[in-house]
Amino acid sequence: MIKTLTFTTLFPNSVQPINGIFVANRLAHLLASGEVTTRIVAPVPWFPSKSARFGTYAEFAAVPRIERRFGCPVLHPRYLQIPRIGMVPAPALLYAGAQLAVAEMLRDGFDFDLIDAHYFYPDGVAAILLGRVFGKPVVITARGSDINQIADFRLPRQMILWAAGEAAGVVTVCQALKDRLCELGAAPDHITVLRNGVDLALFRPQDRDALRLRHGLTGKVAVSVGHLIARKGHDLAIRAVAEMPEVTLLIAGEGPERGALGILAASLGLAARVRFLGRLAPPQLAEIYAAVDLLVLASAREGWANVLLEAMACGTPVVASDVWGTPEVVAERAAGLLVRSRTGPAFAAAMTELLADPPDRAATRAYAERFSWDDTTAGQLALFRSIVRPAAGAEVG
Repeated sequence: MIKTLTFTTLFPNSVQPINGIFVANRLAHLLASGEVTTRIVAPVPWFPSKSARFGTYAEFAAVPRIERRFGCPVLHPRYLQIPRIGMVPAPALLYAGAQLAVAEMLRDGFDFDLIDAHYFYPDGVAAILLGRVFGKPVVITARGSDINQIADFRLPRQMILWAAGEAAGVVTVCQALKDRLCELGAAPDHITVLRNGVDLALFRPQDRDALRLRHGLTGKVAVSVGHLIARKGHDLAIRAVAEMPEVTLLIAGEGPERGALGILAASLGLAARVRFLGRLAPPQLAEIYAAVDLLVLASAREGWANVLLEAMACGTPVVASDVWGTPEVVAERAAGLLVRSRTGPAFAAAMTELLADPPDRAATRAYAERFSWDDTTAGQLALFRSIVRPAAGAEVG
């Protein structure tokens, strides 16, 4: 049995149930193998007040210090996060906030074999510092904006490359992120590509007519899913629908752009055709995917966008930006179409084409079935064994 410490700030909690759900999903399938046990350290920023007027910061304050998930303890130590100027000191502050929790875990008898860290910066860098202090190897998974955005800044880039060199193993969720890391100077033979999978039991075709009736959907319907931030491109989806008078757009998610997106929709005369659904739990989202005609993802950057496979698993094709790892997900017509130009008209053209000649929904589901979690779990286990067994042999010798 391999014992891991899962370390990440991207992990669900009782207050923020979909935060880092993609990390939890991968971990759930790994634990289901029966070959790994873990303890989870998921730090959250310290904040002094739970008052709702402080928004997300108040949510952090309300997160309990300890929870359980998958039958495993989840610790939420606090760390100092400095708004606006906190990028460079972030790894050291995260390390300082987590160190005591890890030390207590070891004193309580959970002597883990390795640290499994998710997101390179600041989490991966902080994990390397923890590994040095406690004498444990570290595996870091790169997931998207840690490499395709944060690594554009000089000092974080230097720390990312240092952490990559110090890590016992590096994982990327798509080939594009591996290529980028190698361009920056990381060693290619030190990096393993392990794509995300999709929960084929949760995300599945359902009775479309019944779902459309339940959610009040008529005519052609598209959905745009993700945090309401600029890089997700929800505004482009709205502009695309402005050129498609027969199409309704659903937007699922919450975030700081909610007000601006509402104003944009109203200014384009789309108040009746753009519906904001707010944050949806995965079962609710599965119903929406199964009910609509297509998913549109107009992101400027993505590592491996889980929403694409989730929609496909429900039988729903996608129209997505041709960026980063997305071409690795949308690789056949059964999956949907890629858009090279991130403009409203370009997305409108692709959406119109797909709606006029959609792939068979059974074919789209069959395409998604290639992306179960089995291969990813097998790859993780192989990587962990290659790290743990040589270390164990060295101790015996």
